Amino acid sequence: MKHYLLFITIALQLACSSVKVSNSSKQQVLIDLETLSADEYEGRKTGTKGAEMTRAYLIKRLGEIGVSFHPSLGKYEQDFVFNRRGGTSIKGTNIIAYIPGKTDQTLVISAHYDHLGIINGEIYNGADDNASGVAALLDFASYFKNNKPKHSLILAFFDAEEMGLQGARAFVNTPPVPLNQIELNLNMDMISHNDKNELYIAGTFKYPNLKKFITTSIPNIKLKLGHDDPQLGHDDWTNQSDQGAFNAKNIPFLYFGVEDHKDYHKASDEYANINKEFYLNAVAAIKQIIINIDQERDIQAIFRENLKMNKQ
Repeated sequence: MKHYLLFITIALQLACSSVKVSNSSKQQVLIDLETLSADEYEGRKTGTKGAEMTRAYLIKRLGEIGVSFHPSLGKYEQDFVFNRRGGTSIKGTNIIAYIPGKTDQTLVISAHYDHLGIINGEIYNGADDNASGVAALLDFASYFKNNKPKHSLILAFFDAEEMGLQGARAFVNTPPVPLNQIELNLNMDMISHNDKNELYIAGTFKYPNLKKFITTSIPNIKLKLGHDDPQLGHDDWTNQSDQGAFNAKNIPFLYFGVEDHKDYHKASDEYANINKEFYLNAVAAIKQIIINIDQERDIQAIFRENLKMNKQ
């Protein structure tokens, strides 16, 4: 059956690339989400057996996909240590994968794999928060392994986001590539649970030139800009997930997520309660946006005026 795409004219004559999502890809991304949010993983809290099991699963899947680690790290794991209140020292571990492109200029695509663990005997599985982002990241690894990107890609599975963006902060403080090679962070945190088919993208308030990339041919999903104006207070998401660590280093970002829902940070955030059709559409739409960005020859050029304005 032949499909016809609606061609959308956007700024600077950017052509929106179509993303064809196979049934096997849809099935695998749901399998990954369901697996990582199962009771067996005990809520994936940093420093626990569940987090260790999660890392083992991610490394196994990356090996199956055929995506390796960055040569500067020599392994997938990026270990770090941070202190909690009271001086307690905790070890965390990011999982960092790498897909070389045609240039050293790099996009960092990220999602945190940790969640809240077990609280008062209940397992907080964190299906939406954030097994959804992690499963999507594995899907992107598979896509770009088979479709070589123009920019080099770092796929960052961050630890300890729930403890204050600790994994992302460790990454930007000891990056596998120089920070000036990182052109953009695309971060996902909660992309599978919305009854209105609304996926928010934050970041264009600070970097309005990114708006031209945010277009998709995926049906039945509403891409909404917002939650990034500093005057919004708590509703400003700029620093509320791992993109905040990149923002602190003046690295441009886009954040993909849904608004809080009834299962947010509750034991009921389980695989059975996500919106599967919405999730699959969100994964496909985000992938298409990443492709749009990757096709841009000189991403830095579109930021220069923004960066000058932000420094004034």
